[in-house]
Amino acid sequence: MKKYQLGEFEEVVLLTVGVLYDEAYGVSIKKEIEARLNRKVSVGALQTALKRMEDKGYLKSREGEATEERAGRPKKYFQITALGKRAMEYTKSTRDELWSAIPKVALNLKFG
Repeated sequence: MKKYQLGEFEEVVLLTVGVLYDEAYGVSIKKEIEARLNRKVSVGALQTALKRMEDKGYLKSREGEATEERAGRPKKYFQITALGKRAMEYTKSTRDELWSAIPKVALNLKFG
């Protein structure tokens, strides 16, 4: 079923935009993912994911004020759209259903 398509990295980015709420821009999203997941994120991969999710209608962006620190360029802030929230809910419920369907014995593996 392709009702809502979210890849694993897209899901992480979308959740992180939600965590950061009004402070979600490229660098803050990258730092938050790296800190929370102990995972390196390339700027290119992040920008590609953000653009793709804007194209899908899951995110919208707005420009902040230009700053000297950024050589006059404004930060681009991201916000989850209503469609993005539905995609997140769908993804979560799908995963929850799968997790709850796994027999306990299947997760009680012994190694060695």
